[in-house]
Amino acid sequence: MNITAAYTDYYQLTMAQVYFGTKPNGRAVFDYYFRSNPFNSGYSIFAGLEDVLNILETLEFTASDISYLKQHGFENDFLEYLKDFRFRGSIFSSKEGDVVFPNRPILQVEANIIEAQIVETLLLNMLNFQTLIATKASRIRRSAKDGILLDMGLRRAHATGGYYASRAAAIGGFDSTSNVKAAEDYNIPSSGTMAHSFIQSYEDELQAFRDFAKMRPVNCVLLIDTYNTLRSGLPNAITVAKEMESNGTQLMGVRLDSGDLAYLSKKTRKLLDDANLDYVKIVVSNQLDEYVIKSLKDQGAPIDIFGVGTNLVTGKPDAALDGVYKLSEYNGDPRIKLSENIIKVSLPSKKQVYRMLDSTGMFYGADAVALFNEAEVAQMEHPFDATKSLNLSSFKQEPLLEKVMEDGKRTTPSRSVSEIADYSKSRLAQLPDEYKRFQNPHIYKIGLSTALKQERDTLVQKHKF
Repeated sequence: MNITAAYTDYYQLTMAQVYFGTKPNGRAVFDYYFRSNPFNSGYSIFAGLEDVLNILETLEFTASDISYLKQHGFENDFLEYLKDFRFRGSIFSSKEGDVVFPNRPILQVEANIIEAQIVETLLLNMLNFQTLIATKASRIRRSAKDGILLDMGLRRAHATGGYYASRAAAIGGFDSTSNVKAAEDYNIPSSGTMAHSFIQSYEDELQAFRDFAKMRPVNCVLLIDTYNTLRSGLPNAITVAKEMESNGTQLMGVRLDSGDLAYLSKKTRKLLDDANLDYVKIVVSNQLDEYVIKSLKDQGAPIDIFGVGTNLVTGKPDAALDGVYKLSEYNGDPRIKLSENIIKVSLPSKKQVYRMLDSTGMFYGADAVALFNEAEVAQMEHPFDATKSLNLSSFKQEPLLEKVMEDGKRTTPSRSVSEIADYSKSRLAQLPDEYKRFQNPHIYKIGLSTALKQERDTLVQKHKF
């Protein structure tokens, strides 16, 4: 997809035109964060940052974009400004792949207010979706344990969202993807099997298997449930596996795509082993998610590879992450957004976030949001309950927001998907298991420094009616 600066919401441009005519040099700080973890999870995996930085470095309005906007009544002097538009701001961000939590800044944009406003939609679009999918993938990885995970959801994805879903799935712990374009662009291992239509195109299932194995002997996986798994598909696959052995090759696996996967995988494993084909792997697909895979594991199903599609790439059942982008500072002055719902009251000023680490290097279970110039936080205040606080003197405090872009140019090296996935895995290992439970996970604490809380409360009183 060719993403230009027109990849934004219309109201970003209507606001930008007013800014251009009234206060074109205003300096703004915006916070990106989300209000709740998806899937009732105890954590989320931050994803999408590399794509955002790469796009921002070259973001511009094309001649076609300008022509389109001219037709919609935007003034000529504003359109002349947009012809030279570039993002020249700074970005402070958590590392992509990190474990993140609600109601604390994950990324901050500091820029001319026109630039900061125009890029909002792009940031939310990329970060919300990839964080959602990476989190789903991480939960599926936790269920699958050491099993191999194959993303095969492109056909069920929301159009080109499937491209970014494959990237996010790899960050969350998937081993490979069936999405050829994403595999090529992001250097993700690609893999796939065959469709039922391939077998149906033959008069004879056995001949279909033979032709496939002849032409694709490496990593050959045969789909065995087109007609009858145990009476037809598996016996024919065993025949072909023996023929491959005589030719000096080996069948990699057989795939089950329907039926009682626990029962059929156990029967399949026994028949393969009885035929001295213990090296042949069992692949399963068909509406898998973290709960189905956990159930299969609990039943002792001898499954080696899980192909996950719809439920992964659509982020089922949540479908969206409620990430927001809120103004926290303008021309050096703190700004706040009030709400009758107290959790929606925003945090003012430019900020830093500190993660508390215990003496073993594990996450204690608390992140403290502080003013940007606070080097460390002595005490963490509950955001809404004045009777609750936490002394932080015994913890190592890790700053989480680092400068990744300045004057519109990256300040940190580009990281590959595999590097981000490895980092994410290491960070998850630092998160205690009680936060990773599927049922009733511990709630990770997010608190405020005393100075930030005082500033927020002062602004609340100032703007309260």
